[in-house]
Amino acid sequence: MTTTADQSLWLTALPARPRPPLTGEHTFDVAVVGGGITGLTTALLLKRRGLDVIVLEAARVASGVSGNNTAKVTALQSTVYSQIRRTHGLAAATDYAGASLAAVARVAELVRSEDIDCDLRRAPAVTFAYTEEEVRDVDHELIAARQVGLPVRSGTAELDLPFEVHAAVRLDDQIALHPVKYLQGLANAVDGDGSRVCEDSRVLDVKGTRLSTRDGVVNASQVVIATHYPTLDRGLYFPRLELTRAYCIAARVANPAQALAISTGSPSWSISAHGDQLILAGQSHPTGKTVVEPFRRLEDFAREHWQVEEVTHRWSAQDPTAYDHLPMIGSYTPGSDTLFTATGYMKWGLTSGTFAASLLADLVTGKPNDLADRFSPHRVSLKSLPELVKKNAEVAAQMVGDRIAPADATSSEDLPPGQAHVIRDGLGKTGVYRDAEGKLHGVSLRCTHLGCLVRFNAAEHSWDCPCHGSRFDVDGAVLEGPATKPLPRKKPR
Repeated sequence: MTTTADQSLWLTALPARPRPPLTGEHTFDVAVVGGGITGLTTALLLKRRGLDVIVLEAARVASGVSGNNTAKVTALQSTVYSQIRRTHGLAAATDYAGASLAAVARVAELVRSEDIDCDLRRAPAVTFAYTEEEVRDVDHELIAARQVGLPVRSGTAELDLPFEVHAAVRLDDQIALHPVKYLQGLANAVDGDGSRVCEDSRVLDVKGTRLSTRDGVVNASQVVIATHYPTLDRGLYFPRLELTRAYCIAARVANPAQALAISTGSPSWSISAHGDQLILAGQSHPTGKTVVEPFRRLEDFAREHWQVEEVTHRWSAQDPTAYDHLPMIGSYTPGSDTLFTATGYMKWGLTSGTFAASLLADLVTGKPNDLADRFSPHRVSLKSLPELVKKNAEVAAQMVGDRIAPADATSSEDLPPGQAHVIRDGLGKTGVYRDAEGKLHGVSLRCTHLGCLVRFNAAEHSWDCPCHGSRFDVDGAVLEGPATKPLPRKKPR
């Protein structure tokens, strides 16, 4: 049986009534843009230091990537340590491990001190080999994890996975929780006593430290851009970040695996549980690229290995990764002491967003932090420069190639429901989608961010930009930035 809701399992916990949007003009010590894990944690830490903080969220608190994930807070993260050690050396991998362990402890402390009811449970994190070909990667991660000081151990005997595991590395005492309940708890702790959290308050303009929304203005001494992907067109972040989408389902099964597990191969399988529900994620691909039935593939994998009673939810999320595989946390532009950001969490945002908040709180208040240089957005990684050149060459090719590629059709007369195609419209192109009721929806394909041509995502019925990851619905409304303006509607034909 499958009665699937096309939203995250976690988003069902959003309060029925949103927080009021920003109206009028106000002054705060710090304005935080983004009501996700980084923004809310940063805001709370700054409030604890005596600052008046406002959080401006474009939609609902926790409705973005922070509420569309696998709900793992762990310092063991697939093969991240062997990757960082290879790219940056052992010292960098050790710093990342220390920051991640501190983040797990920080989440536990915030849950306890703020009395947040978020279904927190302790569980082992596991990186495993689903096939024999993946054993080498697991062995390398075991060595790297031990070198950076993580108390990991190897072995497959204690795992509760219902299939053969060829090798595994395990880190005990990590955290699974309900991310929306956790973030709502953080928001409640921020709101009040001179600080505010505003929903439905998309920031449309930032001039210095003056922020404008549709109905209000904030004047702040300092600003933190915590939008997961930097939205301001400065700092040269777009060429240095690659975005990928991943898909997730929740399924009610008899005995869901309790470990926070992830395989090392491609495709990768990420496994966890919430109550009697299995949480299964995977099928990653670069944003804007073609993907074939990712939700069906996840469901097939679940049914192959578990007795599935019902698939209840399905959702997706988008994550940026820096060209050199380390988060970027610090001043938005070199030398700035008024504008800060954090991004590039490599799909481990609940952990990295938490330690990013700790670093941002120090930077905003002028407190020295030994990790500031390590995670600075303005670092230069010579070893990773070839990857950066390759990435930007691909973006340039997409911008040129999409414009000269032929359209799919000259008319939408025969377009089936639930499908989309591209029609040339003079010198431009129109994206046309026919919904289940037969109505046609037409939009310009030119992304309002930097002008790349968007592509249709058949799995989610959206228009996605392959260059910098902006996403739009079939009528052009912004689903995800960095774009802040909708695609212009066009008359379909």
